[in-house]
Amino acid sequence: MIVGIVGEVEKKEPTHLHILTSGGLIYEVFVSLHCSAAIKEREVKLYTTHIIREDAQLLYGFLDLNEKRMFDTLIKINGVGPKVAMAICSTFTPKSFAQIVESKDVGMLKRVPGIGPKSAGRILVELGGFSLEIAGETNPVSQAHNEAMMALESLGFKKDQITKVLAQCVSSDTESLIKEALKKLSK
Repeated sequence: MIVGIVGEVEKKEPTHLHILTSGGLIYEVFVSLHCSAAIKEREVKLYTTHIIREDAQLLYGFLDLNEKRMFDTLIKINGVGPKVAMAICSTFTPKSFAQIVESKDVGMLKRVPGIGPKSAGRILVELGGFSLEIAGETNPVSQAHNEAMMALESLGFKKDQITKVLAQCVSSDTESLIKEALKKLSK
C-alpha cells in the first residue's frame, strides 16, 4: 500500500497531478479541487489512498488528513465509489461536510455531481455518527453525546427516539447523559 508520496509536480490538472519522485517514477494522483487549488509549490507531499482494482491501481492524494479521512469513510458506503467520494471532497471541506451530515441536509448533498436524493439520503443515514470524526473535532460534549447514542442504541432504543431525547438532556458527560436519557425514554 502506498500511504503517501513526496515529489515534484510534473503536470497539474484540476482533478489530478503527475508527481515525479526522487526514484525517477512519475505517479498519477487524483486530487480534489480544493487540494489542486492549494498546491502552489513544485515540491509536494500528499497523504494517499491506494485503491487496487482488477484493471487499475489508483492513487488519491490529500494535503489534509481530515480530507483523507472523509474520503476513506465515504468509499466504505455502499454505492459510493472513489469518483463520487472525490466529488464530495471537491465540493465541501471536511468541516462543512460534517455540518451537512449533522444537520442531515439532503439538499446540499444533492448539489454534488453524481448524487441524487436516494444516494444523499443513504450517505446521511450511514454517516450519522461519523460527522465529528470526519471533521477531526474532539469536542468532549459531542463525544459524550455520540457515546450515549451508541449505548442507548445497544439497549434497543430507536435512533430517532434517542436523538430527540438527547437534544433535551443537559448533562455533559456520557454516564450522566445515559442516565438522564433513560429516565426520559422510560416515561
